[in-house]
Amino acid sequence: MIRVLVSGACGRMGQAVVKAVLEDGELELVGAVDIHGGMDAGEMAGCGKSGVLVGTDLLAELKEKKPEVMVDFTRPDTVYRNAVMAVEHGVSPVIGTTGMSADDKEKLHQMALEKTTPVFLAPNFAIGAVLMMLMSRQAAKYMPQVEIIELHHDKKLDAPSGTALQTAEMIREVRGAVRQGHPEETEKLPGARGAEIDGMRIHSVRLPGYVAHQEVIFGGLGQTLTIRHDSINRESFMPGVVLACKKVRALSGLVIGLEKLLD
Repeated sequence: MIRVLVSGACGRMGQAVVKAVLEDGELELVGAVDIHGGMDAGEMAGCGKSGVLVGTDLLAELKEKKPEVMVDFTRPDTVYRNAVMAVEHGVSPVIGTTGMSADDKEKLHQMALEKTTPVFLAPNFAIGAVLMMLMSRQAAKYMPQVEIIELHHDKKLDAPSGTALQTAEMIREVRGAVRQGHPEETEKLPGARGAEIDGMRIHSVRLPGYVAHQEVIFGGLGQTLTIRHDSINRESFMPGVVLACKKVRALSGLVIGLEKLLD
């Protein structure tokens, strides 16, 4: 049994993680933390009494419950601090919160190596989203003209999404900078063409009703190719989270991307 603590347990993703951990025979929920506490984590997640009360002090929970893995779905402004605290106590973070800076990722990688406490971060834990990114990298070898549209719920704090950025990075692995659009193109409204990475355009949509969605559109002579993934609900991320909880302790340093864990 792998001892798991859930940070951000009262959020929508946190509740789904609590439920997934409780329902998996190889994982044991030993702790849950959020800014609000006192309730039973299992009852809060809608799956019955678990005997694990939600605490409000992450440091105290790490010391008292002694988890092996901490799953973090919190906020961009707290995730790095939470991860450092976990690594300092020999607990491997499995991070689903996006928005961490490249500098913080590098510092976390070095700390994970120094403490021999591996860290795993995924921009997206849905298996289908990982396949979408892998297929996009393959397609970009032959159709380098590409734009990314990501659509998320209106409570998401960062834009573009981590999934869109990771997709762009994977495409860059097989394609150099490509000038797209008309050379004399002008934006009548600033930002109308979206953000740009090596000629790729990334567009972010934030509306109620969405969960997490992305389409990668490739254009070629007389044709287009669209690769799209839709997460209809947050349960779609749970197989990936559970997989990461089971594999993170065998990694080294900071590992990014669920594709690294797929056989």
